[in-house]
Amino acid sequence: MDIALYEGGASRLEGKTNVLKLSSNENPLGPPEAAREAFARAARDLHRYPSTDHAELRAAIGEVWGLDPGRIVCGVGSDEIITFLCQAYAGPGDEVIHTEHGFLMYRISALAAGATPVEVPERDRTTDVDAILAACTARTRLVFVANPNNPTGTMIGEAELRRLAEGLPEGALLVLDGAYAEYVEGYDAGAALIAGRDNVVMTRTFSKIYGLGGLRVGWGYGPRAVIDVLNRVRGPFNLSTAALMAAEAAVRDRAWVTRCRAENARWRDWLARTLAEMGVPSDVSTANFVLARFADPAEAEACDAHLRSEGIIVRRVAGYKLPHCLRITVGDEASCRRVAHAIGQFKGVR
Repeated sequence: MDIALYEGGASRLEGKTNVLKLSSNENPLGPPEAAREAFARAARDLHRYPSTDHAELRAAIGEVWGLDPGRIVCGVGSDEIITFLCQAYAGPGDEVIHTEHGFLMYRISALAAGATPVEVPERDRTTDVDAILAACTARTRLVFVANPNNPTGTMIGEAELRRLAEGLPEGALLVLDGAYAEYVEGYDAGAALIAGRDNVVMTRTFSKIYGLGGLRVGWGYGPRAVIDVLNRVRGPFNLSTAALMAAEAAVRDRAWVTRCRAENARWRDWLARTLAEMGVPSDVSTANFVLARFADPAEAEACDAHLRSEGIIVRRVAGYKLPHCLRITVGDEASCRRVAHAIGQFKGVR
């Protein structure tokens, strides 16, 4: 009962039509056509149980990312991989480290496993490796770092990640949450780091750039011994056939990812620059959202209320200890212009 209920991004506004949802970091372009077609084909075999080993999807992920399929585990979103890790590696008397503005599921999953979550401060809304290492003890079992981070959009470089992995106490695992990794061109989300160490795991998702949030597919990659453990606690039929087929088609469509990354970068930069000109700054985002900072919590709440009156939903992030901020998903051109216009109205500048 110490677990606060997780609240997802709202999607409806009472009495409003033509609602613009920019609260859940969804890809406005949706999934590639190949994934839609694969999902439709899956309807022919709804009476059949799905694969238990996810071999085809793991092979596709391995091919695209240059990874060993035998070291990949698939789950119901990356959330389930996080749950598996806490279930398998943390319990009463153990500690699970997460950063000050990190994804709420780290704390929730740690508590559900009976472990003690340990919150570590960030530096200017960015992961602080020194603070994490200082917080480690002999009881530390898992260290969760989202890179890029949600809801801040900031990230740290490979050298800092390596320093963190090398500095962890024996018996602790570093978990790199790469839900937004595909939005950073050339970023391997920690794969090279994992290749040379036995204490690093990464998690990934199909819910963001691949546009499959409604199907809930994620995966993890790490040392063979860790993946073996996670597969032992994983339910045999945790992913449906439709989800597996759509995800396999999506990950193979590299051109779609390239297009989505470019469109996101274009309108993310435009939105951040436009808001800054209105007196609403944000850190440089490496994901598909902008964390808009207001003068104080009251102004953020007032702006959110104005946006809702205009039929626009963004994400309040007071639960992430950022009460003066609003997280705004980067939509398509029309969506970005609409939310920028509404904030300009609120600020009285356009």
